[in-house]
Amino acid sequence: MKFIHTSDWHIGRQFHNVSLIDDQRHVLDQLIQHIKNEAVDALIIAGDIYDRSIPPASAVALLDEVLNKICVELETPVILISGNHDSAERLGFAANQLSQSGLHILSNIKNIAKPISLKDKQGNIVDFYGIPYNDPEQVRHYFDVDVKDYNEAQNVLIDEIKKVKNQQHHNVLLSHCFIDGAEDSESERPLSIGGADRVSYQPLIEFDYVALGHLHSPQYKGEQHIRYSGSLLKYSFSEQHQKKSFTLVEFNQKDEAETQDLFSDANNNIALSYLPIKPLRDVRIIEGELESILDNGKTDIQSNDYVLVRLTDTHAILDAMGKLRSVYPNILHLEKPGIMKIGDQKSINREQLKRSELDMFRDFFTQVSGEKLSDDQDQAIENIMQTLHSKSKN
Repeated sequence: MKFIHTSDWHIGRQFHNVSLIDDQRHVLDQLIQHIKNEAVDALIIAGDIYDRSIPPASAVALLDEVLNKICVELETPVILISGNHDSAERLGFAANQLSQSGLHILSNIKNIAKPISLKDKQGNIVDFYGIPYNDPEQVRHYFDVDVKDYNEAQNVLIDEIKKVKNQQHHNVLLSHCFIDGAEDSESERPLSIGGADRVSYQPLIEFDYVALGHLHSPQYKGEQHIRYSGSLLKYSFSEQHQKKSFTLVEFNQKDEAETQDLFSDANNNIALSYLPIKPLRDVRIIEGELESILDNGKTDIQSNDYVLVRLTDTHAILDAMGKLRSVYPNILHLEKPGIMKIGDQKSINREQLKRSELDMFRDFFTQVSGEKLSDDQDQAIENIMQTLHSKSKN
């Protein structure tokens, strides 16, 4: 059995008010190509298919297009669970009918003990169980148990699955949750406040593979087979150094001598490897003085990336964003930490904010022109301000 583990597609997401739908289509086309090249038996998606509970029409159209190619044209089953960004009810619409076409949507926690059983070309059976995103209140309601937090709720659900788990089959669990101690990113929506959303990896160990969703950085926690595949794209500048990928999982491969990129355990008949993702535009932070950044941008072969520019100049610059956009058309954010260090000034305090309008204009003029107001200019500005104030009183 060979399948691809993905999660956190967030179709329809905007990055600093810029739609990422074309970037997502570019990456999902690569996923389809990986499915063809690897001849996988299934694709699994561990939640957050959409970015919003009510996604835009363009996001729905893209998902429909991708799933049609995978399930119908390639005849590859897809198993997915809902995440905290999805509406479980909307995502699960017509799930029973769609399963006949190979699209298995697991969005109802009442059905977690009913696996999707797939058979590979050698006749081996793998049971896929799905725990969609849930909260303690839902578990209390549906299972009539007293649970206080996410960890207790997760344990109740896992125990329900273990009651029916067939030890003669390979067992795969999909779960959208926050494993305690794992690394998060700025682009993830918190499940709760104060860390109450964390769950333990210990109850997951006895599954043959655990496909996790929610955290955007590819990683494992506790054991190599308990793994986050990470998001499709970099959804925050804090992720600039992350390497996005899909995770290829293979069972019953112990007789093959090929070296795996990621992890191989012959005793448990499992091998994991990365399938690379090449984004349409990368996400990165550029830091330095304006003139240096402009010079480098003229020859930067990745000038179409989404960038955050952090200027170190200590003087005011007119239309810095416009100048930067001439070489980096997809600049999304500009920071000016250097402007806070003018002269001996380290920070703006309350006393400085109480200065007069004339004093502040003098500072502004000096920052822009590099010179102080002449006596005549100073007197002219003072007269203008007095005139404006007298008119406002009238």
